[in-house]
Amino acid sequence: MTTLDDTDRRILVALDTDPRATVAQLAMTLGLARGTVHSRLERLASDGSLRRNSTRLDPARLGLPMRALVTAGVDQDEFEGMVEDMSGIPEVVECLGISGDSDLMIQIAARDADHVYDITQRIMRCRGIRRTSTSIVLRELLGFRMDHLLA
Repeated sequence: MTTLDDTDRRILVALDTDPRATVAQLAMTLGLARGTVHSRLERLASDGSLRRNSTRLDPARLGLPMRALVTAGVDQDEFEGMVEDMSGIPEVVECLGISGDSDLMIQIAARDADHVYDITQRIMRCRGIRRTSTSIVLRELLGFRMDHLLA
């Protein structure tokens, strides 16, 4: 795990503000050498500190305005097969292993309630899935954010 220094944090805050900023723009804005920005970005990308840019994509723009959160129980001996099966469902935008009553928290993007039902049926057919529970997202009250952690 990488420890972020002040330069890393400044670069990440700038990228959070403008994810499409080029290395040259970041260097000029932050008063850093282009080589410094480039090498820092390479390191942050290679160690997993930077998420893929597609996380900012709004699924509604793709015709998938409905979001739902599905919790699931999994037979642990089928876990790897379940992950493989789950990765084949395009509407699954995130799958997290969690503690508590369920084993997974799965975020899905859908056209409508019927589509949510269809997706959850496909999730149920994944190897090892024992049970699911689905909650529809009514409104995003506080979107995914990271910049406040860098302050």
